[in-house]
Amino acid sequence: MLTPEERRAHIERFRRFPDELEALVSGLSEAELRTHFIEGEWTVAQNVHHLADSHMNAFNRLKLMLTEDHPTVRPYDQDAFALLADYDLPLEPSLTLLRGLHAHWCALFESLTEAQWARTGLNPESGETSCERNLIGYSKHCDAHLEQITRTLAAGRSG
Repeated sequence: MLTPEERRAHIERFRRFPDELEALVSGLSEAELRTHFIEGEWTVAQNVHHLADSHMNAFNRLKLMLTEDHPTVRPYDQDAFALLADYDLPLEPSLTLLRGLHAHWCALFESLTEAQWARTGLNPESGETSCERNLIGYSKHCDAHLEQITRTLAAGRSG
């Protein structure tokens, strides 16, 4: 289990993320947003829309673990999601969604008791999970996608 200080640091990561993401992608051209600069990786726009999808799913999984006894938390095909028409939208709906979602997520995380942090669920793809793993994993997910977007933009600017 994490210490309260470690949890607070992860929660602060969640709190900062929407602003950091928006700063990274604001003002980009359509070409920068929608070009596959790195073979086999998503575009910047796909990354942003994926973050909204992924974080909505993760938030829902957290709520299920808090309200049900060891629920199955359903996986989804993120690559198939990235091909759906809503990924053609401008970024603003996903950025707005992430801003609100992260406010809810932080408030919920800040309210958890020690017993709630330990509540668990089962992901059929990755196995046992917990509320604390949700915090840790998606804190890292924020950083991983900021890094992926930065790499994608760098590849586009060097190519």
